[in-house]
Amino acid sequence: MSPALLAVDPSTWLEPLLPALRSPAGAVAFVPLYALWVTLLLPGVWASMLAGALYGTVWASVIVFLGAALGAIVTFLLGRHWLRGWSRRRLGAFPKLLAIERAVSHEGLKLVLLTRLSPAFPFSLLNLAYGLSEVSLRDYTIGLIAILPGTVLFCALGELAGDVARFGEVLHGDADAGTWALRILGLVATVGSIWVAGRAARRALG
Repeated sequence: MSPALLAVDPSTWLEPLLPALRSPAGAVAFVPLYALWVTLLLPGVWASMLAGALYGTVWASVIVFLGAALGAIVTFLLGRHWLRGWSRRRLGAFPKLLAIERAVSHEGLKLVLLTRLSPAFPFSLLNLAYGLSEVSLRDYTIGLIAILPGTVLFCALGELAGDVARFGEVLHGDADAGTWALRILGLVATVGSIWVAGRAARRALG
């Protein structure tokens, strides 16, 4: 990317796109765009938070999950059939992921679920590691259900960040504090569940 493009404030090009992204057609288009993002091995955190700000936690979680699952399956197939040599070189810098590749070949679905639950393992690179392993496409696809807690968390963070400007209204009693309390409670519960799942995954993988 050229220095001129990097110097451009993202808001100058993102702001005009927001009305289109917020439309039903924009929400549908977000799914393949997110899938492409995942296939390019880019971190999905900011894209998930943008979805949360645009569509709210519930709809954003559905949209992001569909996009992430589609991108994950494409990356898995690329790593298994067409980019095996490149994938192995790419993962060479991550011995832990190569160890997971070997372990998943023996443990299958159980280990796929555990590694998906743990935030210690990067989502995009895990897709390559699974592609190099002997895990079946069926078990790999079923294992994607375990990304839901993290998906909900980042979408909720995005919705919360999108409403940060309204926080002053809550402090002055001009907005529904109960709604905010429920949002924050749900966020804390999600973080707690991911922390517990991560500890269980680390114990199982250790």
